[in-house]
Amino acid sequence: MATWQPDPSFYPSPRLAAKAPPEQLAYVAAFDPARKSPDSIAVVDLDPSSPSYSSIIGTVAATHAGDEFHHFGWNACSSCLCPNAPHPHIERRYLVVPGLRSSRIYILDTKPDPRRPQIVKVIEPQEIAEKTGYTRPHTVHCGPGGIYVAALGNKDGKAPGGVFVMDHESFEPLGRWEVDRGPQQLAYDAWWHLGFDTMVTSEWGAPETFENGLVPEILLGSKYGRRLHFWDFTKRKHLQTIDFGEEHQLVFELRPAHDPTKPYGFVNCVISLKDLSSSIWTWYRDGDKWAVKKIISIPAEPADPDLLPPVLKGFKAVPPLVTDIDLSMDDRFLYVACWGTGDLQQYDVSDPFNPKLTGKVRIGGIVARASHPGAKNGAKNGKLNGGPQMVEVSRDGRRVYFTNSLYGAIDPQFYPEGIDGWMVKLDAKSDGGVAFDPKFFIDWPKGQRPHQVRLQGGDCSSDSYCYP
Repeated sequence: MATWQPDPSFYPSPRLAAKAPPEQLAYVAAFDPARKSPDSIAVVDLDPSSPSYSSIIGTVAATHAGDEFHHFGWNACSSCLCPNAPHPHIERRYLVVPGLRSSRIYILDTKPDPRRPQIVKVIEPQEIAEKTGYTRPHTVHCGPGGIYVAALGNKDGKAPGGVFVMDHESFEPLGRWEVDRGPQQLAYDAWWHLGFDTMVTSEWGAPETFENGLVPEILLGSKYGRRLHFWDFTKRKHLQTIDFGEEHQLVFELRPAHDPTKPYGFVNCVISLKDLSSSIWTWYRDGDKWAVKKIISIPAEPADPDLLPPVLKGFKAVPPLVTDIDLSMDDRFLYVACWGTGDLQQYDVSDPFNPKLTGKVRIGGIVARASHPGAKNGAKNGKLNGGPQMVEVSRDGRRVYFTNSLYGAIDPQFYPEGIDGWMVKLDAKSDGGVAFDPKFFIDWPKGQRPHQVRLQGGDCSSDSYCYP
């Protein structure tokens, strides 16, 4: 009998993943908005029994300045147990960290000491562009047979963006994923339904339309992303486009059901040009096609123009700006981050077409500037800026972590004074409801801003599964 065992953090089903031991560490991408010092991956202690709980216990600095660390992921995850592309002896060991602005990719080894990862490889942008035809790598997902990276630009930094694949052992960029892209031009996120052999992609914009901030003329002209694309995962061919309509702009984060027998998922639309609202949509299988339905609309809040940044004064309102969502492992609770108003909302989506609001907290916000209520930190942190942005949920669904920065060039458009970074944690009840952990507030070191959070051993937006 062989003794070579699969990585213990791989689980065949989301049911078993939800029973995993609690995470002890978080890895957090942080960037210098001035692009003068190297970005970093911070290691955060998540063990409540540790004397260094709720603190940064280490950082790994990039080799260059100006990368703009944004989203990142693992080299391998539970999809390695899928029967159609089995790789059971690959380890969840390396973090794959792209620079969204530089197009450079760093590989960090977490195995020798998870509290002190080390950079073991740097893939330069020229190599990525030459081998894949893409730049501006944005989203990293470990999947069957490799590492999938959604990129926002072609080799010249223009449209079309798309997806490329890297080897999950050598980290060699293998090439463009799409065989037939059809009408798809813009890119943002990419994820899949392994049980239905379907890839889904969403849209932001070409790099020139966001790298210096959102462009009002492009936004008001409805020229940012507003479509979902559905693909044959095995044949790598475009199958269907769903256009959300000119009113809806910035169709972003994809959260398919973890249960591979469920052909639905959730996506956020950041803003409506009609009324500044944000919305959540369910995509689902309708006969032999895919369809979408708007299930949540979050309205803008009236506000004193004197308290608003220049870009919003004429509207006299604060848009919710839902910029991230996350889905619990049991597909029951959807977390919605309202970066503009400062709300983090929890919805029961057991029925994916009839959500129920079950919890809400407020922190930061363009006008609210709500502080952290914890006794330890509440008196110190005053009026916080930024708001709930990148959200991550523990595998058992009991802990929710989030940070407050969106993107270096966009932060000052809504928070003109610049964002002082922070990270917080919520405790979630099993039957719904959320509350701040009063002992967890990280006042991020000056000069860097935190963005995506990854949890040791995997989390609710890192893994996909082939068994229910």
